[in-house]
Order: sequence, then structure tokens, then C-alpha cells
Amino acid sequence: MENRAIDTAGDPGRGRPGKGVKRFGRVNWLGLATLTGREIRRFTNVWTQTLAAPVATALLFMAVFTLALGGQRPAVMGLPFAHFLAPGILMMTVIQNAFANTSSSILVSKVQGSIVDTLMPPLSPSELLTGFVLGGVFRGLFVAAGVAAVLFPLFGILPAHPLWALAFILVGSALLALMGMITAILAEKFDHMAAITNFVVTPLSFLSGTFYSAAAVPEAFRILLHVNPIFYLIDGMRFGALGVSDSPPALGLAYATLAVVALGALTFRWLRTGYRLKS
Repeated sequence: MENRAIDTAGDPGRGRPGKGVKRFGRVNWLGLATLTGREIRRFTNVWTQTLAAPVATALLFMAVFTLALGGQRPAVMGLPFAHFLAPGILMMTVIQNAFANTSSSILVSKVQGSIVDTLMPPLSPSELLTGFVLGGVFRGLFVAAGVAAVLFPLFGILPAHPLWALAFILVGSALLALMGMITAILAEKFDHMAAITNFVVTPLSFLSGTFYSAAAVPEAFRILLHVNPIFYLIDGMRFGALGVSDSPPALGLAYATLAVVALGALTFRWLRTGYRLKS
């Protein structure tokens, strides 16, 4: 099909172009770029909270565990405990920030009543989905770069497989960005989002192999651990940084990607129908 500008009257509620709006092919590239840019500016404008603070938190985690345990902690998977811990802390920080980016953006708009400003422009559900997710992914990448720039030189870590590490950062950021969107769509107030964060996202993050190897836990818990997609993100990041892992990285990346597709399909359906977004 020829890629040409289309100018048609449409239904903003269904994401079709309105009269006078130029779309090239089937994608409103300008609208998508505008939404993505807005989501990026949301966290870069307050970089001390959204970028510098996660780096400081990661450093605190590393300091507490390494100073508290000292030299008493034996090697894990043949590595010093600080080396084993650093990639997990990095990924945990990345996914928490990707989740926060989309969940706060949508919920604040809902609470303030300005969500209509996002839904009314000629953006299709897939464009809305992509714009929000890209905002979360970019925040995840920024945070990953900041944490890695501090932790890896400090502990003498040279990434063993940087492309694998990048792949898991991208998939992990997208997965938690989608979880953030789902949480914000379901929530009616900040208490609801806090409950999901405290009782779902945080336990999944902490009980995902960040601080221990899967081989060190009981068999029953190990089965639950392998169901948790965040375990594969942590494990995959560890493989990318150190070259060791509890499970095959290709399997972990495939599992996490399937989770992204499933959550993306659900979020797309809710955006298309306006579930809990349109009054």
C-alpha cells in the first residue's frame, strides 16, 4: 500500500483521525512522537527524583548488604556476593521505575480529570499503548545506564554479554510499564495503586532471586520462583553482566516476552473499550 497522507473525518473516541489531521499510512507518527516525548519529559524534568534517586537507592542497597555481611557471605555461583548482587539490584531498580512511570502518569490524569486530554486526540489504542510503554522503557534505560555507570566500575564488573543485558532491560521495562498501565487503569485513587505496588509488585521484585540463587531455595519455592517472570529478568541481567545464570537466558527472554505480549493484549483491549477510563 502506498504510504501517503490521509485526511479524513473520524471518531476521536475510537482513535481515528479527525478532520484536518494528517496521518501517514496507518500510523499517526506525529501524535505518537508527541505522546512519547511527553512521557519522557515527565521524568527528565524532575531527574533528581526519577534518575538520581534510583542510583542512590541502588548504592544504599549495595552498601547495606556488603557492609552488613562483610566477608562472611560465601561466594554465590562462584562469584563474590557483591558481584552477584549488583546486576539484580540494577534490574530491580529498572523495573520499579518503569512501573512508576506509566502508573503515575495515567492515575494522576484520572484523578485530576485530565485523562480526556490524552484520549481525545486522534491516537489509536495501539498508539496510546506504544507511547506510554516507550516512556517507561526510556526511563528504564536511563536508570539502567545511571546505575551501571556507578555500580559496575565500583565493583570492577565488565559486562560479559552486553547485548543480552540490553535485551532484558528493554523487555523488563516494557513488562513493568504494562503492569503500571494495568494498575493505573484499575485504580480509582492513589491508595489502590499503593496497595498493588506493596502487595504485588514489591513482593514479585524482592522474591525474584535478586539476593539469592535459585539453587539455594527449597524445591517448592523454586517452582514458584520459576513462574515469576521477574525472576527471568533478574537472572537474564545477571547473565548479561556476569555470564552466569540459573536458567537458560533464551528461555527467560522468551518467557518474559510472552508475558509482555499477554499484558499488551489486555491493555490494548482496555484502551480500545475505554475500560475505567471513559465515564
